[in-house]
Amino acid sequence: MNDKQDVYTRVTNKILADLSKGELTWRQPWKAAHVAGSITKPLRVKGERYRGINVLMLWATALERGYIAPIYMTFNQAQQLGGHVRKGEHGSLVVFAKTMTKTEQDENGEDVEKAIPFMRGYTVFNVEQIDGLPGNFYEVIKPEHVTPLERDEKCERFFTNTGADIRHGGNRAFYRIDDDFIKLPELQNFVDTEKYYATAAHEMCHWTRHPKRLDRDLGRKRWGDEGYAMEELVAEIGAAFLCADLGITPETIEDHSAYVASWLQVLKEDKRAIFTAASHAQKAADHLHSYQPPAPARPDQAVEQVDNPHNLG
Repeated sequence: MNDKQDVYTRVTNKILADLSKGELTWRQPWKAAHVAGSITKPLRVKGERYRGINVLMLWATALERGYIAPIYMTFNQAQQLGGHVRKGEHGSLVVFAKTMTKTEQDENGEDVEKAIPFMRGYTVFNVEQIDGLPGNFYEVIKPEHVTPLERDEKCERFFTNTGADIRHGGNRAFYRIDDDFIKLPELQNFVDTEKYYATAAHEMCHWTRHPKRLDRDLGRKRWGDEGYAMEELVAEIGAAFLCADLGITPETIEDHSAYVASWLQVLKEDKRAIFTAASHAQKAADHLHSYQPPAPARPDQAVEQVDNPHNLG
């Protein structure tokens, strides 16, 4: 088995194992007490957020092992910061895309260089697996400093800035691509505001598939087919990404068990499907962020920068 197949298979098998137990790997933005963020995407050593499939994998790792800190680094990065990974600790897989160049002949018999993309994996450790790091990596919020946050105004601004046609009424949430509008039940019909905005995030991700936006076509022909399952998977993961960005808890979609069954079928048949879904989900979230006005750096989401002559990426 080559390295590319190994990475695809290892990641897909993890997602399949979770789904088989009825667990959604991407529903892991938990409320924790680390200063780097109470509900957040996993962070690299310098505070940059992981993206795409790596978010799903590290959320799953944190849930499984009970990590509060969202920060991950390599063995060498830990050493460069004066820390050391504890004996017996096992790291987590993250991946990155690379390209290799292959010489082929074109229709005229001329040699041409062709770039071939492939995935490579490497291992990172959560800071809770590492001793001796600077204190900011372990700092938690003291209980007396925890205050409830007003989520609704931030979410309202975010969704309003997109300019999407959002209509209210009825008891179902959906996006109608032909007429290009989102339908949501009234806010008072939800248990709490988080569920309302999490549902809106799911439908907003569907909204990005319109031809005048991302023009996402996953082969959906009818309700319940493979393309339909993939589009729902993209919206599910994209909503989880958005909820992490907005600081709210994702909401489980209706008919959860039916969707899990369809996703299991898709992932078993195609080891690259979860990578494709995560990539489209990240693009959907990025597209929705593109409507937002520029904002200053958010200190509540950043990790203190460490001066070091080496690249600690």
